[in-house]
Order: sequence, then C-alpha cells, then structure tokens
Amino acid sequence: MSEESRKRGWRAQARGGKRARRERALCTGMQGVLITCNMNAQRCTAEAYSLLGEYGDRLYGPEELGDPQSSNSDEEQDEDDVEAALKKEVMQLQGSNKKRKRRFQAVDSGANNVVFIQTHHVDPEKLVHHILQDIYQTKKKKSRVILRMLPVSGTCRAFPEDMEKYLSSYLEPWFKAPNHASYQINFKARNSSHNKRDDVIKALAGLVAKLNPENKVDLTDPELTIIVEIIKSVCCVSVVRDYTLFRKYNLQEVTREPANENQRAAKSKAEPTADEARPEHKKEVVEAGSEQKEAGQNIEEKEGGTDGEKETEAVAQGNGSKEAEPE
Repeated sequence: MSEESRKRGWRAQARGGKRARRERALCTGMQGVLITCNMNAQRCTAEAYSLLGEYGDRLYGPEELGDPQSSNSDEEQDEDDVEAALKKEVMQLQGSNKKRKRRFQAVDSGANNVVFIQTHHVDPEKLVHHILQDIYQTKKKKSRVILRMLPVSGTCRAFPEDMEKYLSSYLEPWFKAPNHASYQINFKARNSSHNKRDDVIKALAGLVAKLNPENKVDLTDPELTIIVEIIKSVCCVSVVRDYTLFRKYNLQEVTREPANENQRAAKSKAEPTADEARPEHKKEVVEAGSEQKEAGQNIEEKEGGTDGEKETEAVAQGNGSKEAEPE
C-alpha cells in the first residue's frame, strides 16, 4: 500500500468518525491510544490515523484486511442449494466483520478534546514509545493539533473496589518482587466526580508498596510512570518509560530543544566547578595565598636587613678611616 493511498484511507476513516462514535464508545476491556487535542477533534483523529498507521506498519508490517468477497467457486455454482447459500452468507458476514476490525479504530471517548483510538493486535505502550523516541531523536514535527499521546494497555470500571482489584494484578509485571523500580503516578479525571485525586494516588501507592517494599516514589526522574486516566465510568491505565524525557508524552514539546540552553551553558561556565566549590579547595587557596604573602614579607625584611647591614658597615668603615687619620 502506497503512502498516499494509506493517507487517503485514514482521511476517509476519519470523516466517517461521527458514525463510528455513535455506534461505539470507550468501555472496559479495550486497549488503545488516548490522544488529547485543542478544539479540533476531527483533524486530530485524521492525524492520529496517519501517525499510528505509519509507525504501525514499521513495527508490525502493512495491515492485512479480510476480503468479504472471497468464496469458493463450487459454492457460487450451486446457489440453488439452500445449505450452500446459507453457508456462503455466513462466510461473507464473518469476512465483513473481520474487515471492519481494523488495526486502529476511533471510538467515542466520552470527553471533549479527547480522541480514543482502539487498537487490535498491537502493544500500545511499545507503539507510542517508538513514536515518541523517533520524534525525540529526529526533532521532526509530525502533527499540528495532537498534544499528548498516551497508551492505554488496560481498562476497568472507575470505582474504588473495581480499580483496586484490577490494578493489584495489572501492576505485577513491573512492581511485584523480585521486580522493583522508582515510579510516579499521573492521575487525571474527566467527567467523573466519584474519584478524588488524593484518594486514588494514595490507594495506588499502597498497592505498589504491597507488591514490593523496594518500590520507591521519585517525582524528579522516575524509571516508570503509572498513568491513570478516568473518563466517566472507565479507568484507563498504563505503565510507561521515559515520561519525563519525552516531556510527558507531548508531541509538540518533545520536538523542541531545552529552553535557554545557551544561557544555561554560559551560566555553567560562570559557576565554579565541583572541585572549586569544595570547602577543602577554598581552604587550600586561602592557605596558599597566606603562604605567598608571608614569603613576600620575609623577602622584604631580608632585603631591608641586608641594606641596613651594608649601610652600617659603610658608616663603620668611614668612621674607622676618619678616626685613623689623626693618628
């Protein structure tokens, strides 16, 4: 499939997104990619299809679609046979269902400025990390309206008891002994009032600590980030790497160089080095200066004493000569 034909297919699928959203909505049991945008969900959906399709083909090869017209020639010749006709119809229905089950399919997220792309036979965390890693390395801008792209590898009902039961087993591959890691929790709730941020984070941190006490919270540069996104009554979760490095998985920010890089470089030159900042180093400098100062004073005193001695000897010799003359 050529690049242009693939893009036309994604655009057509995005234009039909309204009908798809009416038919399907985000629910438990789904996997996919949660994408935030700014007031242009239709264009965001088209960009998401194009971007996911491009990198999906790289990782998993071109998408293969079922052909609902495929059938045996023997059955076509025997259309008068009722049994064969029914069998043919069943196969066509199965083929059409297979065709509609695309690798990426937009569904109604249930929130404004949020697009959810359901995935099939794809690891969302691996795919999104691959996209961000490539953009981070190349600094090539891939989208205009997409802001953040978050993988969703698990979903459950967004109620405390359901979340605790689901997450206690979901988090085991990363945090259960002997595995352990530093982590942080990123929580966001949309159109949901029955989950308080502090309560969810506290309960989730307790689950992680129960899996292995060696798991430690790190809000500066954690190894893993637990993402919890609640939309209405659905809780979307994932565990991702390089969350800080990839600017919170923001496609707009990850293409930019660090702000004020030149200023920070100049400031680092002006600041003392680690050795110069050591108290021992400062003490050595002061002691060296004192020794140099004392040495200078000793030289001056020594030179002054020599001149005095010469002058005294000259006067003594002069007096001696004067006193010797009368004699």
